[in-house]
Amino acid sequence: MTKLAIGIDIGGTNAKFGIADREGNILAQSRVKTQQFTDYKTFLRTLKTEIEKIHSIDNAIGIGIGAPNANFYSGTIENPPNLPWKGISKFTEEAEHVFGLKCALTNDANAAALGEMVYGNAKEMKDFIVLTVGTGLGSGIVVNGELVYGRHGFAGELGHTLVNANGRFCACGKRGCLETYVSATGIRRTVYKLLADYTEPSILRAISFDDLSTRTITEAAEKGDKIAIEAFKYTGRVLGMKLADFVVHTDPEAIFLLGGLANAGKHIFTPAQENMERYMMPLFLDKKIQLLPSGLKDDDAPILGASSLVWKYLDN
Repeated sequence: MTKLAIGIDIGGTNAKFGIADREGNILAQSRVKTQQFTDYKTFLRTLKTEIEKIHSIDNAIGIGIGAPNANFYSGTIENPPNLPWKGISKFTEEAEHVFGLKCALTNDANAAALGEMVYGNAKEMKDFIVLTVGTGLGSGIVVNGELVYGRHGFAGELGHTLVNANGRFCACGKRGCLETYVSATGIRRTVYKLLADYTEPSILRAISFDDLSTRTITEAAEKGDKIAIEAFKYTGRVLGMKLADFVVHTDPEAIFLLGGLANAGKHIFTPAQENMERYMMPLFLDKKIQLLPSGLKDDDAPILGASSLVWKYLDN
């Protein structure tokens, strides 16, 4: 009997789910709109129905779930800013009740880091960091082959480290968090500031803020648009400075970027690498810390990351 794992990635817009085997083959996958569910119990019951529509779960040995504000220790999702259900949700307990399977839950970026270690470019690494750079900026830290959870289960919120105490307002309630500068949302804010500050012609001037995307900015940069190029330089500079800080904390072999902003390729990687090395403590310069793209496809990464929790914690 081939053992299977159910992987669920819960985002503010969509919840992606699928069935995968130990080798990382996704046998079936789909998604539902997260915001249509006002309570998590209805959400989980609907997920079970939808999963059974696309594949049998008879051979599934467990469920892995990645979600924002997820606590690995308690199995709860606590006050997520972008999910429709508020307060503290006893997510693991309810998932095990609904599916009749053991469940492991963690922060979505931690799940991505685990997926990178099991299926991606970190297979031979024991010390690395994964940054998921999408709407916000999440992170998973691996030290000596183990995810870092910390005392309360919330370690590794690198997206909410400080860039500027009087900087941009963040959804977390603080100002100047890294994710307000380095994320799909952050670079959009940077573009609009540059458009206001400069009279430089730009194809981005004709695009509304809501319609502006990382892909659009990347395409503009490829065409030589100076506002787009400067936006990436600024974003890469901020990211590189913070990467230099992160290196000091954990001495990683590599740092991986995953998500929409990472798909900008050289436009984000080059300035980030240059500034990381520029601001890095000299002790680490000869260690050749690598800044690398994820080895997982964007579409597969959330499901493989979540399903990796099953092989890591439940298959015993």
